[in-house]
Amino acid sequence: MLMKNNYLFFSVFFLIFSLNSLAIDLKKLSLDEGFSISIFAENLDSPRQMVEGVNGTIFVGERNGKILALKDTDNNGQIDLKIVIAEDLTYSTGVSLFNGDLYFSEISQIWKIENIENWVANYSMNSDLPEKILVVDNLPSDKWHGWKWLKHDQEGSLYFNIGAPCNICLSDNPQYASILKLSNGNLNYVAKGVRNTVGFDFHPISDQLYFTDNGRDWLGDDSPSCELNRLDFEGQFFGFPYKHANDVMDPEYGNINSGYDFVDPILELGAHVAPTGVTFYDGNMFPKKMRNNLFIALHGSWNRTEKVGYKLIRVEMDDQGNILNTYDFVTGWLRDEKVFGRPSAPMMLKDGSLLLSDDRANVIYRITYK
Repeated sequence: MLMKNNYLFFSVFFLIFSLNSLAIDLKKLSLDEGFSISIFAENLDSPRQMVEGVNGTIFVGERNGKILALKDTDNNGQIDLKIVIAEDLTYSTGVSLFNGDLYFSEISQIWKIENIENWVANYSMNSDLPEKILVVDNLPSDKWHGWKWLKHDQEGSLYFNIGAPCNICLSDNPQYASILKLSNGNLNYVAKGVRNTVGFDFHPISDQLYFTDNGRDWLGDDSPSCELNRLDFEGQFFGFPYKHANDVMDPEYGNINSGYDFVDPILELGAHVAPTGVTFYDGNMFPKKMRNNLFIALHGSWNRTEKVGYKLIRVEMDDQGNILNTYDFVTGWLRDEKVFGRPSAPMMLKDGSLLLSDDRANVIYRITYK
């Protein structure tokens, strides 16, 4: 009963929190010297993950049910054409492209649209929605931690997450609290014991998978920390629900012998900061010191006495992917305990600029450097 009540509270809170539309004052956002931020797209509906097509089309998953194609037809740095390519979906947050096909997620299904850029190029106001093809079916349908992040590796295997259907629990279904991949029609486990990741990417040099994980709730304001993890080999177990962060044993499950060796996070991000989307930067627009750095959106706390998160951070790494330092990269969405935006997912454009979706202000920003 407690778990259901917590879920109801979270759902009502989240609905209220996301219904408000905001006017973003970009002058109140703080960036490193030399960087600028602008509105790339607006009037969206809870935008999350984004991906760029070969023709410059931006595909974005809106959590409230649509997949959009966005075009800057006059090349002025702002989107002036929005095309709905799929609708009436459930938590449609994840998108990925491979060999010209667009993959996108619901809670319990993953679809694809073949040759999506060709369809966009021939779009007219009278066009029917493109045919979507079912790729993965029969995944858990729990809305709690049900939204997904999608990412293809270089060989075409599709990675995606299945969150735990709870704050803290054990489940008979081994798919929960995991990262899986679809390869040659087969589903395989990549990582287990992962409570709720909604962001992962491959290191540009080592090709290792780095992913965030949202820490459990109701252990106080400052515990446990949310995490950044690195996968060294497939099948590793990252602690949930027995152990959190580096050294927090769960009060309910911590005394159970799980039979697993726990992998500790490579970086603690802070309690309740709610890391979501991530991207490695391997472009040429930003300063050289930022190459192969990881950008992480901290979506922000919802159950802490004093709010934390609500910013984009930069994790500096060496060429081997070892962490050197962390920095705030964009801040200002949280001021005097008032929230003006919730960064949800960064994405590097081919020109080296960085897009950042905000599912609270319902915009996508573009960050450039001169």
